[in-house]
Amino acid sequence: MSTPDGPLDAAAFLALDADEARRRMTAGERYRGDHPALVADRERAYRLSRELNTLPTGEDGARRAVLARLLGTLGDDASLVPPLAVDYGYNVHLGDRSFINFDAVILDVAPVRIGADCQIAPRVQLLTATHPIDRRARAALEEWGEAITLEDGVWLGGGVIVLPGVTIGEGTVVGAGSVVTRDLPAGVVAVGSPARVVRTIGPDER
Repeated sequence: MSTPDGPLDAAAFLALDADEARRRMTAGERYRGDHPALVADRERAYRLSRELNTLPTGEDGARRAVLARLLGTLGDDASLVPPLAVDYGYNVHLGDRSFINFDAVILDVAPVRIGADCQIAPRVQLLTATHPIDRRARAALEEWGEAITLEDGVWLGGGVIVLPGVTIGEGTVVGAGSVVTRDLPAGVVAVGSPARVVRTIGPDER
């Protein structure tokens, strides 16, 4: 993780217009979550999430319609089993045919890009949000985000946690319960906390 340069001028940030506040947050610059536009955006995400999470089983069309309003991108034939928890929703980009199982937590203050044909098991956490180490800066409500990218064909096992700024390469498999603290290359199996590569995936492996 890296720290954006320069201290945050709280009063100046809170005086920004809505679009600029969103831009700075999404771009990984220091920001404050109590900007009125960001508070309103989170409330919108919570309302849509509640709607999604309370739909009856079998309401696939209605579920997809809510997801299309909540997420930044919803790929063709992508699907999700609620419940889902997000901060904003609009920074989540879910690729074609990808699947997210229940109890996913996605803190999307920065972009979360999930490629095509990804499989995300229950209770996975994708966490872009981070805070200063210095307690005074934390008390001043400074924070920022670092984007997470899952390339095409990634499979995350149950309970995997992916930390801010991580990219996981195409086709890689992460074992259940692992904590991914740094980038992983394509085509490997990684396990543990922190997750470490244990082997490559052969070209003919099923």
